[in-house]
Amino acid sequence: MKRVLSLLMTAMILSLVCIPSALAADTSSACYPTSVTRSEDGTEIRKVYDLGPEEDPAGISRSDFQQDGVRYTLVDLLKQELPENESRQHVETVTLESKNKDMASVLELLPQQREFITDDGLSGTLTLQLDTVQVDVSGYGSSTKAVNVTRSYPNLAGQDTSYIPKTIQDGGRTLTLQDISWQTDNTASLDGYAMGDRFTAVATYSGSATSSYVKGYTVTANYAGTVSRIALNKTRYVAIFEGDGPTVDIIPTEADSAPDFQFKWAYLLVPLGVIALAGGGMGTALFLKRRHESGEEEA
Repeated sequence: MKRVLSLLMTAMILSLVCIPSALAADTSSACYPTSVTRSEDGTEIRKVYDLGPEEDPAGISRSDFQQDGVRYTLVDLLKQELPENESRQHVETVTLESKNKDMASVLELLPQQREFITDDGLSGTLTLQLDTVQVDVSGYGSSTKAVNVTRSYPNLAGQDTSYIPKTIQDGGRTLTLQDISWQTDNTASLDGYAMGDRFTAVATYSGSATSSYVKGYTVTANYAGTVSRIALNKTRYVAIFEGDGPTVDIIPTEADSAPDFQFKWAYLLVPLGVIALAGGGMGTALFLKRRHESGEEEA
C-alpha cells in the first residue's frame, strides 16, 4: 500500500514540473533583423529578417516602437524566397588619414583591391577607382619661434642710447631692443683737422615669429565591384513600419514587451486531470486499507 501512495505522489510532482516546461515550449523565440534601413525622410523603416528552417517567423516583433520622436507601426510583412545566388554592383567609400599629400604616398595607403562585406551580408573583392581619389587638408597647426636681429649704428658722437631706436620692423614683425654693444672707431682727420673719437653701436633686437603648417590630410576614395552571397536555405521576411510623425514617449505595456503569446488552457487542464486522478486513487487506496483493517479486527 505504501508503494502505491509513493507512486501517486511522484505522478503529482512530475505533473506540476511539466506545467512551466509546456508553457515555455509554446513561447516563440525572438527573431533579430539582419539589417535595418530608414527612408531619407524618416517616414518608413524596413527590418529584414533572414530565417532558417528552424526559426519561427512568429518571433518577428510586430509591436509599435518609437525612434527619434516618431512612432512607427507595422503596415506590412513581406515574405521572399531568397535566390540560390544573390549579387549586385556595390560602391564602398573609404576614408583615411595621411601625413603627405603626394599621390605616391597616398597610393601606398590604398591597395588596388580590398575585400568588403555589406551591411546585409554580401561580400566581394572591390577595385580602387583612381579617378575618385581625393586629398584634402584635415587641419592646420601653428608654431612660434624666437627671432633675433642685429643692427649697427656707426659714426655716433658718443655712447648715447638715445641715438638707438627702441623698436624696428623686420619682415612685417616688430622687434624690441634687447642689448647694445659699443665699438670705438679710429680717430680720423679731415682736411688736416683732427676729429674726436666716434662710436659704433651694435644693437640686438628680438621678437617672435608665428607660422602655420598643415597638420595632415584626409584621403577619400571609392572601391567598386560585384558583391554576392549564396543563400543557405533561408527565407527573407521584410517588416515595413510607417511613422506617423512626432509623438510622446511610448510607455511599453506588458503586451508590447513580451512576444505574441496565447495561454492554452490545455496545458493546465492536463496536470489538473492528473492531480484529480491521483487524488481519486489515493482515496480508493485509503478506503481499501481501512476495509482491510476492519476485516482483520472482525476476524
